[in-house]
Amino acid sequence: MTRFRITQSQMLAGAARRPIPIDAADLWWRHAVFYCIDIETFQDSDGDGVGDIPGLIARLPYIADLGVTCLWLMPFFPTAHRDDGYDITDFFSVDPRLGTLGDVVELIRVARGLGIRIIIDFVMNHTSDRHPWFQQARRSKDDPKRHWYVWRDEPPEKPDPPVFPDKEDSTWTRDEKTGQYYLHHFLHTQPDLNVALPEVRREIEKNLGLWLEIGVSGFRVDAVPFLFNSAVTDTGSGGSNAGGTGSDGTPAHPYDGTDHLSRVRGFLARRSAEAFLLGEVNLPYEQQTDWFAGARDGLQLQFDFPSMQRLYLSLARADARPLGDSLASRPAVDSEQQWANFVRNHDELTLDQLPTTERDEVFEAFAPDEGMRVYARGIRRRLPPMLGDERATRMVYALAFSLPGAPVLFYGEEIGMGENLDLEGRLAVRTPMQWARHGGFSSAPASRWVRAMPEGAYGSENVNVEDQLTDPGSMLAHVRQIIGLYRSTPEQAWAELEVVQGGPREVLTHVCRGEDWAMLAVHSFSGEGASLRVTVDAGDETADAVLTDRVTGERIDASAPVALELEPYGWRWFLLHPADAAVRVR
Repeated sequence: MTRFRITQSQMLAGAARRPIPIDAADLWWRHAVFYCIDIETFQDSDGDGVGDIPGLIARLPYIADLGVTCLWLMPFFPTAHRDDGYDITDFFSVDPRLGTLGDVVELIRVARGLGIRIIIDFVMNHTSDRHPWFQQARRSKDDPKRHWYVWRDEPPEKPDPPVFPDKEDSTWTRDEKTGQYYLHHFLHTQPDLNVALPEVRREIEKNLGLWLEIGVSGFRVDAVPFLFNSAVTDTGSGGSNAGGTGSDGTPAHPYDGTDHLSRVRGFLARRSAEAFLLGEVNLPYEQQTDWFAGARDGLQLQFDFPSMQRLYLSLARADARPLGDSLASRPAVDSEQQWANFVRNHDELTLDQLPTTERDEVFEAFAPDEGMRVYARGIRRRLPPMLGDERATRMVYALAFSLPGAPVLFYGEEIGMGENLDLEGRLAVRTPMQWARHGGFSSAPASRWVRAMPEGAYGSENVNVEDQLTDPGSMLAHVRQIIGLYRSTPEQAWAELEVVQGGPREVLTHVCRGEDWAMLAVHSFSGEGASLRVTVDAGDETADAVLTDRVTGERIDASAPVALELEPYGWRWFLLHPADAAVRVR
């Protein structure tokens, strides 16, 4: 079977010119390639229409061949099925539809043998209302589990807005049995845990400890600002607040979210030398950096939400400047921190950091119908149908892999999967993996599948792994290529980002620069093509300036300005020599 492979010239063009830092193996997550999977929609092994862990194990060679080095698993715990697995009824077990703890151990072992580590979702901001802890807590105000959740006699005057505004009017719901209100930032069937309570924090550590012992390599922390929320204790409900109050009316268990995060980080460090925390912190940069904290007491990775959102404004305008401005303002990180670069994740494509007028521009361009939007802040579509031009889609993924940081893919992105808008909310993008023309996800009749696939142009008959594996011009081949290039130069993950100002507005030009290694990248946001002139200023060594194309291996004399012609949505990556040369474009 013929499959796409990085050519020798490509490998030479990307060959490392110096050793990467000696602690790179310890900080492996800085240059990992992440791949997010929903187990129940990835591969069914037993014909019941639900994906499972044995099915995922069978597909691990495909994932390894793609170039992925770390799997991020969405929740696979027992659930009440109200929020696609995020409403958990037991943090210490596995949903029996998906497998057993033994299956998880086997998954981790087989993946490790293929060079793949595994991280899992950490969702202990809340539980399902069917969790035994909450069932006990709601029995009476005097129950020992009562303070494991946050209660008030009356809701606050200015409560936090709900995360799901189309489903909840408030973040406080009255429990009929005791007449008090409990806090839930998500659905009313997902009561928030009182993480201020020492007993709850101990349960969190016990849970982390279990999965670390089983062999996971870290955690993607869900909704970090909600989980580590310093305001949860000040509920003003007398003896029934979050952990109770002392005689002077102050909380019995004062809580500082950043201190708690530091304690969690310390716990991980004691239990595992390789474990790390990847945080979902959808805030502007100046607030995100608070969650990095110090080099040893905050999150190690955070998703770059600000630039992800500006990416779509640039695509809507065919103007690279909004994204370029955002990337130019992205704070630098030290060696024990990293940004995670992503195009979209498993939730809605959120645009909540864009001003209303800019958000409306993106909506008009990529989600013109109301049914394509969700929560008045995001889009429930995948990238290929949104852009409607495979050249643009390829450019976007190339851009994501050209930046300093750790790239994150959502399953199916590598083949250009679409969405099913007939499904509710976020489920539109969480459809079964399209392995073959007939689907390939399960041997069960499609009517019994956990979720329906897209139909039409993005249905499995047109978009699938089977066809693309043998097509060197496919989207799959493209993604494998850029992953191979990214992994062939681990210096990129340790480089600093320089956004080069000037040049055509539709072209983003940036340099990834290390001590004696540098890469120049240009990406066009125009469907019409673009022209630019690149000047490499190497001082007295300008006569020796060279650009080496990382895809073709072509060496270009850069002693004089170089004219580059980019095709519609074109992109090019060059090794830059000398590495400290200044770059100008016009």
